[in-house]
Parts: sequence; C-alpha cells; structure tokens
Amino acid sequence: MTQLLLTAVGADRAGLVSDLSEIVVNYDGNWLDSRMARLAGAFAGIVLIDIESSEVETLKVDLGGLEAKGLRVTVTDTTPQQDEGQAVLVVHLIGYDHPGIIHKVTATMARLGVTVDDLSTSLREAPMGDGILFEAQVQCRITNATTLDDLRSELESIATEIMVDIDLVDRS
Repeated sequence: MTQLLLTAVGADRAGLVSDLSEIVVNYDGNWLDSRMARLAGAFAGIVLIDIESSEVETLKVDLGGLEAKGLRVTVTDTTPQQDEGQAVLVVHLIGYDHPGIIHKVTATMARLGVTVDDLSTSLREAPMGDGILFEAQVQCRITNATTLDDLRSELESIATEIMVDIDLVDRS
C-alpha cells in the first residue's frame, strides 16, 4: 500500500468532494485524513489516502480528469514518519488583526526547530465592535533542537512585540 497526499483547488461548487471521493473509492482507496475549506469563494482541500501501489499511476490520470470539472488535483507521495519522543504542543494566540502575526510566530518556531503539524486561523469581530480580532491555533512538535521552556520564553517575548496574547499547552 502507498499513502498519497492529494491537494485539490478549484472554484467552489456542489459535488467537488463527491467527485474526488468517487475516484478514490473506485480504486479501493482508503480516505485517511483530510482538511477542506471554502475560502473567498474557492475550494481548497488536502486529503491523505491509502491505495495499492500498482494503482497509483492510473489514479493520477483519473484525478487529472477532474480539471475539466474545475478541480485541479496534485498528488504527492508520502513517507510515514515516526514522531516518538517529541513533545506535542498547542499554541493559541489572539490579538487585533494586522499583517505579519503568523510570519513572526512561525519564523520563531522554525528558528527553534519546532515543526507545525496543523495551523488554523480566523478573524472575528472584537467585543463591542472594537475592531477585528485575529485568532490562530497551531499544533506543533518540539524536535531535539529546542526545549519547551525555550519555546515558551521566545513566544512570550514576541507576544508583546506583535501585540497578541499567546497560550501554550503541552499535549504530549
């Protein structure tokens, strides 16, 4: 069996996920994990599937046929990784929206050798109509390159600079 990461992007319409999942199931593929969203009228999704190695090339051809229906799908081969012994953390931040928040946080993480597993962001009205709040939740892993205390210290030091509140929770 081979695991593949499918990335699908197109103008949003009813039936996109059904079209994609129909091709996967036609190859007896197993839909393992996915994230999908409608952003600014476009559909974006990532899907991890498991499929027989002998079926990969013909699956890719059939997925290419979805472009005629407005869905561009790219296929990436994956290699399962062992993440044993790495601390899993959730970082939550909230503050008034302005450019550069995610860059500053992820650049700090990258410099410390912290890897991002899942990142979600959103905007919402601040209480009493006092502007727009930016929220982010980052699930990440600390590799051997740093410690939880170092990450906490670095994030606390940039929180004031970028004017956000940052909470870090150890989920290991």
